[in-house]
This record gives sequence, structure tokens and C-alpha cells, in this order.
Amino acid sequence: MSVYVYAITSESHPLRLDDVRGVGDPPTTLYTIGDGSLRAVVSDAPEDLAAGRRDLEAHHSVQGRLWAEGTTLPLSFGFVAPDEETVRAVLQERGEEFSRALDELSGRVEFNVKAVQNEEALLREVLAGSEQARRLNEATRDGGGSYEDRLALGQLVAQEVQARQESLAAGIVEALRPLTRSEQLSPPSQQYFLNASFLVDDDKTEEFSRTGTELAERYGEVAELRVRGPLPPYSFA
Repeated sequence: MSVYVYAITSESHPLRLDDVRGVGDPPTTLYTIGDGSLRAVVSDAPEDLAAGRRDLEAHHSVQGRLWAEGTTLPLSFGFVAPDEETVRAVLQERGEEFSRALDELSGRVEFNVKAVQNEEALLREVLAGSEQARRLNEATRDGGGSYEDRLALGQLVAQEVQARQESLAAGIVEALRPLTRSEQLSPPSQQYFLNASFLVDDDKTEEFSRTGTELAERYGEVAELRVRGPLPPYSFA
């Protein structure tokens, strides 16, 4: 039977799993597959596995319990192996790599930082800082101006927005970087102009959270800064 894989741990992890249930309806029972000094935390894979609220919450509940009691390599939602022997073979083949990763993540957590731009505030910034943008905005107000004016305004605003977003994102990352061990930056998207994950030592988590709050307050007029953590280090496993 195929198995759903939640995480990889060392054999020394407490692995108290009796009162935790996995994905599926009814919830599946957790157990471990071992090879040498490593253990994979798994359950039977349900046939109706889907990225819905029920299974996502179950997945993260298991990850949270495991991480609260010891270092793990958390897998993202949806990892299914065809059988137990496949899991055991991977543990054997990549054992040294997994052991090094567990050592590197020991005593560290992940924070995720996302930033959403306040479009109205940003447009005001662009108009306040660019005489050309103000002139074109006046010329095209209420449907006026030529097609060329409207095109030029759109291009100018897009360039200015991108430049300001890049500068703001760089400033946020630079402020947080001294508190971190490593970082993973995702490309900007239509929703988030900043999407970054940081690996943070346990003794730096309060300072990181405090700095994130201060940055959110500082840039609150032009952007919404969302800081999540501490989390299991999905991005660094």
C-alpha cells in the first residue's frame, strides 16, 4: 500500500505520535519506517487525498507536533511513496545527506515574510515623486489626452512601481538578514512583491519577530507586511 510521508527525523526523536492523526477521512494512524539512525514519519495514503482544508490542517498538525519535540526535515504537503520499501531505500541511499541536514536545522526555525503593496499609496508616491507622471496624469484625467499619453503614463507608473517595490523589498531583507542564518527569496508575484523565508536560530526568534513588527509599522502606509513564524523549516529541509 502507498504511504504518505510527513517528515524525516533521527532515531533519537521522541516520536510521541499516539494522540496525533494524519491525513484522510477517517484520519490515518501515524507510524515510522526506520533505516539506521533515521526515521520517516508516515501513514497509509488515503485514496481521496486532496489539498483541502481537512488534509492540510492534519499535515501541519503532525509537523507542528514533531517540530515541537525535536528537529525534523518536514516535507511539504502531498509526498506519497508507492510502498514502505521505497521509503526505506531512500533513507538508506540519502542517509548522510539527511543526517547533515538535521544537524544544520537543529535549534533553528523558519520565518516567512510576505509584503503586499498598498496600490493607492504607491500611486500617490509615484505622482509626488515624478513631475512627468503628474503631467501625464493631469493630461489623461477623465479620459482626456492622447493614446500616446495614456500609454506613456502606464509605462512610467509601471517602471516607478517596480523600482519602489524592489527598493522596499531590499530594505526589508537587509533589516532582517543580520538575524538569520540563511534565506530563500521567491520571485515577486502579482500578489506579493516580497516573499522570503528565513532560517533563524532559536535564541533570535523574539528579536526577529520584534523587528518584523517594527518594519510592518514603519512601512504600514505603503505596504502590508505579513510575518509568520516560528515554523518548521520547510524551505530549508
